[in-house]
Amino acid sequence: MNEEYDVIVLGTGLTECILSGIMSVKGKKVLHMDRNSYYGAESASITPLEDLYKRFNLPGKPPESMGKGRDWNVDLIPKFLMANGQLVRMLLITQVTRYLDFKVIEGSYVYKGGKIYKVPSTETEALASSLMGLFEKRRFRKFLIFIANFDENDPKTMEGVDPQKTTMRAIFQKFSLGQEVIDFTGHSLALYRTDDYLDQPCIDAINRIKLYSESLARYGKSPYLYPLYGLGELPQGFARLSAIYGGTYMLNKPIEEIVVENGKVVGVKSEGEIARCKQLICDPSYMMDRASKVGQVIRVICILSHPISNTGDINSCQIIIPQNQVNRKHDIYVCMISFAHNVAAQGKYIAIVSTTVETSDPEKEIKPALDLLEPIEQKFVSVSDQYGPTDMGTDSQIFISRTYDATTHFETTCDDIKDIYRRMTGSEFDFAEMERKKQDIFGDAAE
Repeated sequence: MNEEYDVIVLGTGLTECILSGIMSVKGKKVLHMDRNSYYGAESASITPLEDLYKRFNLPGKPPESMGKGRDWNVDLIPKFLMANGQLVRMLLITQVTRYLDFKVIEGSYVYKGGKIYKVPSTETEALASSLMGLFEKRRFRKFLIFIANFDENDPKTMEGVDPQKTTMRAIFQKFSLGQEVIDFTGHSLALYRTDDYLDQPCIDAINRIKLYSESLARYGKSPYLYPLYGLGELPQGFARLSAIYGGTYMLNKPIEEIVVENGKVVGVKSEGEIARCKQLICDPSYMMDRASKVGQVIRVICILSHPISNTGDINSCQIIIPQNQVNRKHDIYVCMISFAHNVAAQGKYIAIVSTTVETSDPEKEIKPALDLLEPIEQKFVSVSDQYGPTDMGTDSQIFISRTYDATTHFETTCDDIKDIYRRMTGSEFDFAEMERKKQDIFGDAAE
C-alpha cells in the first residue's frame, strides 16, 4: 500500500465507483478503499435478509414466511434509471452493460385525491385517461407537441418563447393548462420535487419533459429501468471497469487519517501505512469536517406479499404523490420492485417510500404513501442526513460527493459526477472520454 497514486477514492458508492472507472479509463493510477466489507456504501443492496434486520436493529430473525434470506437483495436507496438518461449513457459507453441485466419498470402512477392513476405512456392512454377532461386533453396534446418540437437553435420552433427568460408558469398559461395538469406535468413528467421551477427559465423543464418522453419512447411501458439483483450491481460494474484498467480495490480498510500538508491532500493512512496521492475523492462520511448538512430524507422499506392495489397487479411500478395533493413542499415517491427482479423471495414485493423531511415527525409525513401499500408485512425506517461539500477542492484537491437525494432516478447523481469531474480536471465532462478502446476488451476475456 505504500505507493504513489494519482487518485485515491474512499467509499464504494455509485458516484465514487463511476469516477474511479472514468479516472482509470483516462490512464490515472487509482486506489479505491472502503471501510465496509461490501461494495456500495450508502447505495448498497443488502443480502441476505438477516443482514437487513441487523442493520435496522430489529430483534430476532426474519420469519419463515419471508423465504430464503439469500433470495433478497434490498436497496438502501431506491432509484430507477431513466432509459434515455445520463447513467444509461455512461453504462453503454463504458460497456458496463455487459455485466448487468435490466428490466423495464411496468408503470408509473400519480396520486390525485386519495387515488392513484396511471401516468399515460401513449397517446391512446392519454386520450382514455381519467386524469383530465376532454378539452384539457386537447390543450395538453398541443403543449406536448410544442415541447417535442422545441429546439433552442431554431427560433421557428419557439413560438415567441425565450428559453432563458420565459418562465414555465408562462408556458403553462400560454396553453391554458389548469392546476391539476400543471401538477401532473411538473411532478410526474419533469420530475420536479417542489414547485420552485414554475418561476424559473423554462428551458430546464422543457429538457426534463423531453428526457421523459424520449426515455418512454425506448421501451413503451415506462421511462424507467432497473437492474436484476438490485442497484448494488451498478457500483460493482463500474468497480470492475476500474479494475480492468489497473485500478486497485481494498474493502474492509479502516481509514485512520487523510493526510493534508500545507492545505493540500498528500495521502491516506490506513492500518499504519500511508498511500500517497495527488487527488482524493470521497463521500461525506470520510470527511465530515469539510461537509455541511443540507437536509434529511426519510426512506421506509416495506415488504409486501401482494402487488400494490389499483395497479393491475404489475410486479414493478413507481408512484408519485405531488406535494400539494398532501399539503407539503416536497413530493413523496414510492418505488416498487419484486421477486421478478431477483431482489425478493418468490411472491414477495419490496416498496420503498421516500421524501425530503419537512417536520419533526417524518413518519407521519409519509402516511399517505404507506396507506396505499397496506397490508405491510415488515417496515424498515431510516431518516438520513444529507450532506454536501463545503470545500470545492480547488486548493485541497479533496473532492467530496453529495449524499443521494430523494429523487427517484439517477440524474442528480450524474450531475454531481460531472461537477466533481469538472473540479478535478478543469474541463467539462465529455461522455466520449469514457469510451473503451478496442484492445481493452481483452481484459474482460481474460477474466
